[in-house]
Amino acid sequence: MSKNKINIGILSCSVYVAAQLIANVLSVKIVLLPLVNLAVDGGTIIYPVTFTLRDFVHKTWGKKNARQVVVIAGLLNLVMVFFFWLVGKLPSDPSWANQEAYRIILLPVFRIVIASIAAQILSELVDTEIFSVIYKKVSDTLAVLVSNFVSLLVDSFIFSFAAFWGDLPLVTVLQIMIANILIKFIISIISVPSIKLVPRTVDFNEI
Repeated sequence: MSKNKINIGILSCSVYVAAQLIANVLSVKIVLLPLVNLAVDGGTIIYPVTFTLRDFVHKTWGKKNARQVVVIAGLLNLVMVFFFWLVGKLPSDPSWANQEAYRIILLPVFRIVIASIAAQILSELVDTEIFSVIYKKVSDTLAVLVSNFVSLLVDSFIFSFAAFWGDLPLVTVLQIMIANILIKFIISIISVPSIKLVPRTVDFNEI
């Protein structure tokens, strides 16, 4: 084996964790999608690919390691938020006039942060279990398709209600949830065929 060959498992894990962190930072901005005129958090643009990236990790490193990567990504999100908070609390240099902008952008509402991380961990663990069952019985492509669809439903439901229930009217919460499901599903579908590019490097019984 060539020493320069890329380790797909390490690459998938690294990109997965990076995408999780980037998605949570992007989520502080609400964007209006052109053509469809739907308002969603910015993280929705990149977050759906994490389901397929998790499947890459699963296919190369196995179910047990995929679970660990999911939990570690969630913990790293908490660490990131903590340091955003810590730096935000430190006094700024008098010559730097952007303290308020920093606070507004990088110190999001704590409830939304917790809702996002909880939705991420629970939905990705659901993805892991479904992918394992369908992969062993049918194929990797169907496993990615079904596990992604179910997990994005779980993610959108948990996040929408945990973050906004009680603060926004029910109809608004449902609109946010439906918009998230539609966008995540479309992006997820586009990423499904890429599973064929990833070879299985773990024993079949460990999937």
